[in-house]
Amino acid sequence: MTETSPPAAAAEAQTLSSQYAPTEVEAKLYERWVAAGYFEADAKSEKPAYTIVIPPPNVTGSLHLGHAFEHTLIDSLTRRKRMQGYETLWQPGMDHAGIATQNVVERELAKEGLSRHDLGREAFIERVWQWKAESGGKILGQMRRLGDGVDWRRERFTMDEGLSRAVQTIFKNLFDDGLIYRAERIINWCPRCLTAISDIEVEYQDDDGELVSIRYGEGDASIVVATTRAETMLGDTAVAVHPDDERYRHLVGTEIELPLTGRRIPVVADAHVDPEFGTGAVKVTPAHDPNDFEIGQRHALPSITVLDERAIITAHGPFQGLDRFEARSAIVAALRADGRIVAEKRPYTHSVGHCSRCKTTIEPRQSMQWWVKVGPLAQAAGDAVRDGRVAIHPKEMESRYFGWVDNLHDWCISRQLWWGHRIPVWYGPEGEIVCVGPDDQPPAGEGWRQDNDVLDTWFSSGLWPFSTLGWPEQTADLQKFFPTSVLVTGYDILFFWVARMMMFGLYAMDGTPPFHTIALHGMVRDQFGKKMSKSFGNAVDPLDWMDAYGTDALRFTLARGANPGTDVPIGEEWVQGSRNFCNKIWNATRFALMNGATVEGPLPPAEELSTVDRWILSRLDATVAEVDALYEDYQFAKLSDALFHFAWDEVFDWYVELSKITLQAGGAEAAATRRVLGHVLDVTLRLLHPIVPFVTEELWTTLTGGESLVVAAWPQPEGRRDAAAEAEIATLQQVVTEVRRFRGEQGLKPGQKVPARLTLAGTALAAHEAPIRTLARLEPDAEGFAAATSFPIAGALVELDLSGAIDVPAERRRLEKDRAAAEKVKEQCTKKLANEGFLSKASAEVVAKVRGQLEAAEADIERIGGQLDRLPQG
Repeated sequence: MTETSPPAAAAEAQTLSSQYAPTEVEAKLYERWVAAGYFEADAKSEKPAYTIVIPPPNVTGSLHLGHAFEHTLIDSLTRRKRMQGYETLWQPGMDHAGIATQNVVERELAKEGLSRHDLGREAFIERVWQWKAESGGKILGQMRRLGDGVDWRRERFTMDEGLSRAVQTIFKNLFDDGLIYRAERIINWCPRCLTAISDIEVEYQDDDGELVSIRYGEGDASIVVATTRAETMLGDTAVAVHPDDERYRHLVGTEIELPLTGRRIPVVADAHVDPEFGTGAVKVTPAHDPNDFEIGQRHALPSITVLDERAIITAHGPFQGLDRFEARSAIVAALRADGRIVAEKRPYTHSVGHCSRCKTTIEPRQSMQWWVKVGPLAQAAGDAVRDGRVAIHPKEMESRYFGWVDNLHDWCISRQLWWGHRIPVWYGPEGEIVCVGPDDQPPAGEGWRQDNDVLDTWFSSGLWPFSTLGWPEQTADLQKFFPTSVLVTGYDILFFWVARMMMFGLYAMDGTPPFHTIALHGMVRDQFGKKMSKSFGNAVDPLDWMDAYGTDALRFTLARGANPGTDVPIGEEWVQGSRNFCNKIWNATRFALMNGATVEGPLPPAEELSTVDRWILSRLDATVAEVDALYEDYQFAKLSDALFHFAWDEVFDWYVELSKITLQAGGAEAAATRRVLGHVLDVTLRLLHPIVPFVTEELWTTLTGGESLVVAAWPQPEGRRDAAAEAEIATLQQVVTEVRRFRGEQGLKPGQKVPARLTLAGTALAAHEAPIRTLARLEPDAEGFAAATSFPIAGALVELDLSGAIDVPAERRRLEKDRAAAEKVKEQCTKKLANEGFLSKASAEVVAKVRGQLEAAEADIERIGGQLDRLPQG
């Protein structure tokens, strides 16, 4: 192959616009990738498999910054592995999102004046499927905008036929093994969604309520109890005290009158009661409190339900028909009128559970539900991490995982909804219960009916890593791509989703975990670290930033903030900075093409290369090795930062600038530099591609003529480390940087040239006078040269003549004024920090602020002193 000539390369550069325009590039590239089948995974391939499943977004959802963040990380991993020669599958799909989807469709019906009950179950479910076909899955199109390299042929939905078969199979297996059962217990009930929800779907927040202390009984036979839910007293069936509490020992076993009801209830002794808290006595409402339910079980107390499914009072009497909050006020007023209120505290701030979807206050409610016995499943999930079959990254998140799985309560899996996987259990006319598998015929005959409830959405999504590959059938996909390689997900759903996948995966796949590694990331927050929320006014639509700055800019910003397990602050100015980085890549590549950079032919041997060329190849090798190691450790922020500084600082700011001098000189050295420049950009674009796929693809295919970076080979270190070249160029950089810093301090214009004498003989810089003068804007010294300041660096000497360049007396006065101001700040801070009274009274934040001011002042004094020392005397 022959070297591309500069004119030919310049012609290629003309195919690139003078400025990068993301909107003209992104869509066409993505559709070309999909059409070429680059993202399709082949189960018959002999390549090693690398599999990641998408955390399935809700069918009701749209792309938010959290999605964009997570998808950027997953796409980076899969793109790199594909380039490394793996048969890579990124499995896409969506979750049916039972409660959320049903709520959406019910709101649509309400606009027509209808409810789901008006339609009936079958017609309502048809309506939901219709909504999904027309409006659901909006996020899938947005994933294309983001550049997600998923295998679209394999898109799955948690309610499709194959996944439904998997759900029914595992339910039947768990039921037959005694790990699914039906029981009446206290559950979290949402009066708005009209369904049970699991513990992890309850969000707790501090609400202002009231704490009222109520006297039960009369005289010496009375007990005072305190409650924030006075309405539940209508369902009290006991008062409990601690067995060792001497104050109430004489009352244990007796009965006292429950106010407002005329009922008499027993006083029981139970070790659950804390005698030090409040009055040491608690009201017991077994039907409406989980702790009271347990006390009721231990003492065989009756359970009286006083609130219906909409949290309306059902107990006979004056409060019947009132909403729970209306009843609360009315009951307190009645007790007050009856002289039963001993104390009232209002407002009383306490933690209250809310439905994570509709934000309604949760009502604990006794109900017959289906449960998973999680003990043995959770034990297996914990053991898989303890014995090393599954690694959690970062490792410090292990304790949080163990704290959850080691203390799991049985999981309530039934939901009182119509949209979802209907529980495959039939009830017979004689009380029979039959669980039906996917290949079984349901019981026939009069009186048989299927359970009305559906399964918790997390039940089906817990099967996602293997159900999407065809389980329970032993498919080629399952054999090739299971277990998956890594799960990339937020620490916030470690308990919702990750633990459930671990439990079900180990159970269904004979002890094989569903993934080798769990890589946890944090939450995206605004630039001040505050949670993003529409109510806070700081929520951002990622599509807006993608439209304004390009997808690559958003992706690079997100990846650069992704430290494992920690939250990610992001602000628009950071996306702007990443846009500038993409533009820098574009401009540097255009420069290279216009100056004949080529990828054709082998690199010249080291002995034929300049020190500058050997230096950049050495730094390239080091960067390849560093980025590889950081990818393997899921250190996205560090690898992005390493790429940024290598590309911008070393390639664009130094190597490109240094290569200009060589290219202008021409000759054999220029030809070698054109080849090295082409190679460096080729490899740099490959390294950047997984994170910023669009701009790199457009540039790389133009530079190399290659098919696509998506299927190009991932770079490997080439053994070109050269410590001597790195040390030599580091010295050159030190000289130029020091001169530039001095120029900036003295207010010299960037293009203003200054006469300089360089004494470089006998040093490593002897061969670099031309680039030093060019980069530092230094003219040769001429007759009448008068050195005003000098820089001794690494045995070399740089002397500058500043006559006519600056007003020395004025500059000295300005610097001395600045130094005096800094010395005054130093004196004030020093006095404060030496004052014991100040230190004892001031907060830690104030003291830290003063220390920071002192450090800044001392740094200013030292810096200004150096500037004054370098000014000409006189």
